[in-house]
Amino acid sequence: QSGCPPTWPLEKLILVQEMKTWEEALEYCRDHYTDLPSLLSETEHLQAQSKIEGAQTDHVWMGLIFLAREWLWVNGDHLEYQAWSGGELPHCPAQYLHCGTLTRDGEHWGTRNCEERRNFLCYRA
Repeated sequence: QSGCPPTWPLEKLILVQEMKTWEEALEYCRDHYTDLPSLLSETEHLQAQSKIEGAQTDHVWMGLIFLAREWLWVNGDHLEYQAWSGGELPHCPAQYLHCGTLTRDGEHWGTRNCEERRNFLCYRA
């Protein structure tokens, strides 16, 4: 594996075409794979983008949630790389818009109501 960049192979990301809330998606990914994905770089974002072309919903859940007044990845990593729609971190999203999504075109992140039912990505370690 020498000479390969430390990024995910595409088969580590799985598009699940089931309709689940953010929390149900998290549980599903943790039961069947590893977790909802944390997109820590532009490379990982582009890999996720290539996986969601067949999504049946306009936004797809990923492993980003607004807790204790900050956006956090479910794997515990800090939010450094960002690709928010509008280019700006939503510092104080409306109370119900606390879960992060990737738009189906894959270009931007959005904030959605965690109770909405959407397709989602899972990460397999």
